[in-house]
Amino acid sequence: MNLPDFVRTTTFRWTSIAFAVCILLFSAFVYWQAANYMVAKMDAAISEENLAVAADTPDRQLAAIEDRLSEDPRRVKLAGLFGTDGHRIAGNLQSLPQGLPLNATVQTVHVVRVDPRGHEAMTVRAVARALPDGNVLVIARHNGELKELAEVVARALLLALPFAAGLSLAIGAILSVRVQRRVAGLNALVRRIMAGNLSERIPLPGLDHPFDKLAAVANGMLDEIQVLVTEMAGVGNEIAHDLRTPLTRARVCLERGRANATTLAELQGVTDRAIGALDQSLTIMTALLRITEIENSRGRANFSQVPLAELVQEVGDLYDPIAEDKQLTLQVASEANATVYGDRDLLFEAVMNLVDNAVKFTPAGGCINISAIHGEGENIIRIRDTGPGIRENERDVVMRRFYRSDKSRNTQGAGLGLSLVSAIMKLHGFRLALNTATGCVAEIICPFPST
Repeated sequence: MNLPDFVRTTTFRWTSIAFAVCILLFSAFVYWQAANYMVAKMDAAISEENLAVAADTPDRQLAAIEDRLSEDPRRVKLAGLFGTDGHRIAGNLQSLPQGLPLNATVQTVHVVRVDPRGHEAMTVRAVARALPDGNVLVIARHNGELKELAEVVARALLLALPFAAGLSLAIGAILSVRVQRRVAGLNALVRRIMAGNLSERIPLPGLDHPFDKLAAVANGMLDEIQVLVTEMAGVGNEIAHDLRTPLTRARVCLERGRANATTLAELQGVTDRAIGALDQSLTIMTALLRITEIENSRGRANFSQVPLAELVQEVGDLYDPIAEDKQLTLQVASEANATVYGDRDLLFEAVMNLVDNAVKFTPAGGCINISAIHGEGENIIRIRDTGPGIRENERDVVMRRFYRSDKSRNTQGAGLGLSLVSAIMKLHGFRLALNTATGCVAEIICPFPST
């Protein structure tokens, strides 16, 4: 016979086992506590009675022992008065218990009870006290009540076990079915996602449950996957679009050269134009490979403390001749104590791309300022220029690969510079901020690492 699926689950098995073990441990704990309580009460009564009898006069001690034994219908009380030589004077104990210390706490000993019904060996709790006249008084009590308690607990356990077993199975089944439903829903969701529906997400009931926390992490992963897949699809189209133009230009140049060139100079001119178009395609591919390397392959192995003053000064020295050729004023200012933790080569490349854009789009007679600022909780690399700036509706899209605004259509480039900077910022955990005012202010914001 095939068992239901939930019976074969680990949740069902372990829940049932754990619940049954808890019941057994709880029953054992109840018995242990009850037994200890009864022993403590019994010992206290024995010690109190021993002190009371010992405080009487010798003739009243005999009467007290007889009264104690006569008022014992359950035959659990024992007492004995023994002389200095160990012979029994009164009581129902055959002899002084062996190994029972005098004037000590209550002990467990083996004795023989003597009464009209005969002799009976038994285990008792007893205490012995030396009297002033040299006699020894022993007061004891049969601990058979503890056996009765154990039998009661055992009977209760036997009666409760079927109910407990049924309850543990029911709880295990409920938990197992609940987990199975969530797993089945998750399986169906994953199949829909595998079929291409990337907008599906795992529902979150809002409970502080480990499964819900895992679902939140999985949803975040799905969000990232959807963004990456969308970007990949868009990048594929953009690559095809941006590579088609230079490759088509190269092909047209070569076709016309083959058909129309009549001299070596004309053929060389056609070849130069075709090489320029191919170089543009290679530049695009190189930039894409560089972005992919930064996003996927390059880790934090080369991270170290990078002094920003030295970095921005080096970028400034690199672009100062280029700015001078374009009749631009390039200024560099930095605070000596501004440092960040990162990859120096990548940060240099990011700042260089931003300065390159500033030099490229700032008209003659303009000014470019490069500065490194040590702020409160963050360091900032700021590149300010007097160029045309970025419109409000282009502030986000300029980070996309191959995007080129209308102002930059006639400017040489592949539209991948800011995408490269964005990839470097993501690797470092920094932010790139672009303003939308006249001119352009690009800021690399480097928060201090949390401790």
